[in-house]
Amino acid sequence: MTVKLYFAPGACSFVPHTLLETIGEPFEPVMVKLHKNEQKSPEYLAINPHGQVPVLVDGGATITQILAIVGYLDAKHPQLGFLPKEPLARAKAIETLAWMNNTVHPTFTHVFMPFKYSDKPEVQAELKAYNAQLYRPMLAEIEAMAKSMNSQGREFLGGAQFGPMDAYALTLLRWGGFAGIDPASFPALWAHVQKVAQLPAVARAIERERLQLNVYKPA
Repeated sequence: MTVKLYFAPGACSFVPHTLLETIGEPFEPVMVKLHKNEQKSPEYLAINPHGQVPVLVDGGATITQILAIVGYLDAKHPQLGFLPKEPLARAKAIETLAWMNNTVHPTFTHVFMPFKYSDKPEVQAELKAYNAQLYRPMLAEIEAMAKSMNSQGREFLGGAQFGPMDAYALTLLRWGGFAGIDPASFPALWAHVQKVAQLPAVARAIERERLQLNVYKPA
């Protein structure tokens, strides 16, 4: 049966989108338009009651949540090395992905969608400004990872091969532009993101999602 990926352009679903393109086997990309609230439709809620992307459907199995999908794809295609095999290195990679997903990502959500957390305009403005300040140091942590990668002579954040950390780093740095953060202010990370964006599999996902890599606009 066909593998399906429910994704939204520019969302964190970009991570499994790039992994599926890297795998190179046929899959059906199904776009979910968040700005039209398609994730809240009865049809979509029947697939994922949480109304979120991504969702991976493989045969009769439905998998949600970034870490679960990444782990599943890595287990099915171990030859691609999406995650390290050595136990400690693997644990550290998952640790980083979890932090990106449960800390950095929600911080940006407070910037981009403050209406999720308050219906008061003045509170929304405060949430947006405050969390934008929190977001920059988080990107600085990923910048330090990119510098460490360079100093160790590694090609990618997780090791010798492209993986989910690289795709998530690209996503998070790109989002920084919406928070008023110039990606060029993180030179090691920005150089890495631009290199990753040129990988054929990643480029295909970018083209399908019609993404602009640098969305930063100076004030």
